[in-house]
Amino acid sequence: MPSFPTTHLGFPPAQQAQIIRANQRDLFHVSSLREQTETVLRSWLGTRRLTRWDKEVDAFVKLLYYGLTIGRATQTLGEEYTDIWQYSSKRGNLPPSTRRRALLIILSVFPAYALAKLGSNMSLNQMYPELGTWLRRIQKTLSITTEVNLALFYLRGTYYDPIKRILGIQQLSSFPENPHTRPPSYSLLGVMIGIRLVYRLVQELKPSLWPNSTVSQANDDSTSGSMNAFLDDRPISQVIKSQSLEDAPVVPAEDDEGTALDVASISEDLRQSRNCTLCLEERTDSCVTECGHLFCWNCIVGWGREKAECPLCRQSLVLSKLLPIYNL
Repeated sequence: MPSFPTTHLGFPPAQQAQIIRANQRDLFHVSSLREQTETVLRSWLGTRRLTRWDKEVDAFVKLLYYGLTIGRATQTLGEEYTDIWQYSSKRGNLPPSTRRRALLIILSVFPAYALAKLGSNMSLNQMYPELGTWLRRIQKTLSITTEVNLALFYLRGTYYDPIKRILGIQQLSSFPENPHTRPPSYSLLGVMIGIRLVYRLVQELKPSLWPNSTVSQANDDSTSGSMNAFLDDRPISQVIKSQSLEDAPVVPAEDDEGTALDVASISEDLRQSRNCTLCLEERTDSCVTECGHLFCWNCIVGWGREKAECPLCRQSLVLSKLLPIYNL
């Protein structure tokens, strides 16, 4: 990447609109690359196995995209689209060093992957209950930090990414400034995000400021618990929390203990209509969602832990409201 020291060549800082469009473009290309990767892997592994490796695929795609762009000291496709370049404010307005670029890629991918991986490990969270509490606190802290950084970006126009703020990586534009035009201001968005942060702070402090409100919250929790659906003699919410799908073996339909049907006596034509749309295999431990679609129990629970929506109609998916079906 060529050197663009603003003090010598007079290149202006990148405008807020350019930075925002560049990041949106990068998100689009990462999402497109991930969809194509999942399509290839789904044909090899199947949907059920691919769901188990969803986080690894996401991390691999990001490493591939940013490694081939930032790692090679070139523009990302979003930066190329808006014609902006990265430079290090801590190196005298020179391009970021190899070490700083590597840190940018690593910090952008691996912390989020580690938190998502640990948070989805139900057996580990059961063995160490305090771990789940700490993970939620870390995720909440990172979420608040991201919002604070975004508010500062909209107010001041620098460092759209909090990791770039830590590493001192800014962006400049190859387009000269036009003294006759005024760039758009996004300060109102920064003020609105600040108001939302204040509201979240009030909600966090509410139990200590108004202790009586916790009583009504406990009553609401007990009411929702009393209306919980049951699987045999156990609440479905308890079954879902205690269930680990990572090492769940694939059960043939003939050995399915979660059905009252004699699967072996069903004709082949009818059995083909019993396929699960997630694993593309014959359903086992069949269950139905609120929107009326049938899936394998393991398939839809694994899906629902990642996305709270039906994979067919995209309606809201609540795992505690899944209904087991024994005769379909």
